[in-house]
Amino acid sequence: MAGFLFHGPDATKLTIHQTESPKDLLPPDQLKFGRSFTDHILSATWSATQGWGAPSIEPYKNLSLDPAAAVFHYAFCCFEGMKAYKDSKGNVRLFRPEKNIRRLNTSAARIALPTFDEEAVLKLLAEYTKTESRWIPEGRGFALYLRPTLIGTEPDLSVSRPISALLYIIASPVGNYFGSSGMKAISLEACSSPVRAWPGGVGDKKVGGNYAPTIVAQESAGLRGFQQILWLLGDPEVPEQQYITEVGTMNLFVAWINPETKVKELVTAPLDGTILPGITRDSIIDLAQERLVPQGWQVSERRVYMTELKEASKQGRLLEVFGAGTALIVNPIKSISWNGEVIYCGLKDGEEVGEITITMKNWIEDIQYGEVEHPWSVVV
Repeated sequence: MAGFLFHGPDATKLTIHQTESPKDLLPPDQLKFGRSFTDHILSATWSATQGWGAPSIEPYKNLSLDPAAAVFHYAFCCFEGMKAYKDSKGNVRLFRPEKNIRRLNTSAARIALPTFDEEAVLKLLAEYTKTESRWIPEGRGFALYLRPTLIGTEPDLSVSRPISALLYIIASPVGNYFGSSGMKAISLEACSSPVRAWPGGVGDKKVGGNYAPTIVAQESAGLRGFQQILWLLGDPEVPEQQYITEVGTMNLFVAWINPETKVKELVTAPLDGTILPGITRDSIIDLAQERLVPQGWQVSERRVYMTELKEASKQGRLLEVFGAGTALIVNPIKSISWNGEVIYCGLKDGEEVGEITITMKNWIEDIQYGEVEHPWSVVV
């Protein structure tokens, strides 16, 4: 792992200072994603001379940073998004947390932030989650969203490796993404310019600088009635060269009948450095290989060109398309607008979700909420 002085932080030195003014819990039906926060923050500082300092859990507070801090000027920032769940017995569970922490470490190394001992941070994450457990809403579809974040804090306007940094974790209770009305399929606008990421860049890292540049394009698509953007790569002037990367902040899956093998295939873009290696993506691939392949399916990681998608739709071979990510597990897709045409994604009139999409959601939620015992679900 690139970086230096990454032995720590020392989880055995964790101190916990409970708030004396606990906040009121919001009713589950009033929870909005990322709008309300729990009572505490976990933090640990780092410096090039001292390494990682002792971690602490303290009452939630504002950060005090110099206006010249590296994070404000050169986007020395990486983060993770993950959830804690409460099962029917009241146990608190994390879903594949080691994957998130490893990805955070990889992101940190890519942008010259200090790396850390992953086992130590996993222990700190577990302690923080237990401290905030009263905030985890009960019931399927509800969770506590956890946001581990690492930023460069050195007040220095030179473009160089920060010599001080801050690792912190905050949390926000979240409700059922789709609400009481159930899943809703969305419409996408395929976009080849601007692009979300480029080969050799940081599209496969969860760094802050990847997100702000997408907002203008997303807002513009919203004005035209689309809920998300399907990010493409390939020459914008040559439709045959345009291929799928991600949808919004999600990985994309296509279920279709393969034109060569004539069998059902679940396909997603490969980890070529331009897309985020999503934990939900990885879980869907593993479950599909374990449970769909014995039913005669193929599971593939390869480029999907828009011309292929268009042809499959016209020939009736396109079964389902869905996005996959932490926020909602899966999001069914009704149609994609591309080059002035609408590609319909296999859903029947009045249908909001397909069989494979809802099956994947159920399989993963069964594990997350402990209804099916699985090594991916970790009780803290």
